[in-house]
Amino acid sequence: MTALTLYTNPMSRGRIARWMLEETGQPYTTVTLAYGAEMKAAAYRAINPMGKVPALVHDDRVVTETAAICTYLADAFPEAGLMPKDRAAFYRWMFFAAGPFEQAVVNASFGWKPGTPQEAGRTGYGSLETVVGTLSAHLDRGGHIVGDSFSAADVYLGGQIGWGLQFGTLPKTDALVAYWDRIKDRPAALRARALDDAALKKDA
Repeated sequence: MTALTLYTNPMSRGRIARWMLEETGQPYTTVTLAYGAEMKAAAYRAINPMGKVPALVHDDRVVTETAAICTYLADAFPEAGLMPKDRAAFYRWMFFAAGPFEQAVVNASFGWKPGTPQEAGRTGYGSLETVVGTLSAHLDRGGHIVGDSFSAADVYLGGQIGWGLQFGTLPKTDALVAYWDRIKDRPAALRARALDDAALKKDA
């Protein structure tokens, strides 16, 4: 039996990593870290020098960055069926989510948007509208991020979509809302949400 440990905080991207772990069906240990001194302490910086969560330790291997954690777990536990056969599409949408999509959403939430065509070109995403339009058009056909089967791409990108719709950092396009409704009540998603929500109440 291999050992999996998730370092997280219930108000972080660690919620997506937990969902992914629940989808694998593998047992794991959770270490909840508070923002501030605890997350920046030397003991945790030995695991993630950035002093941020999530981080996954699988035996003696350390994986940071949520997209990497989701991809790693899909590869490490193929029996869970979370790595689609169409790797080209999988990598395309995982890196779209980790790059253009997240950058556009975060920048817009801080009130910044490119002021000139040159700035838009340098961002790598152009505008939030372009990113949302691209994703909405892809999802408007129904199904999942990659083909018709649920995968790690749905955990990672779907988790970001759900968060964005909940907190208003994404527009509620018909395609995004319909997609989130298709995946949000998966048993693993509900288990992960309940665990993180319970941790929030405990810390309150």
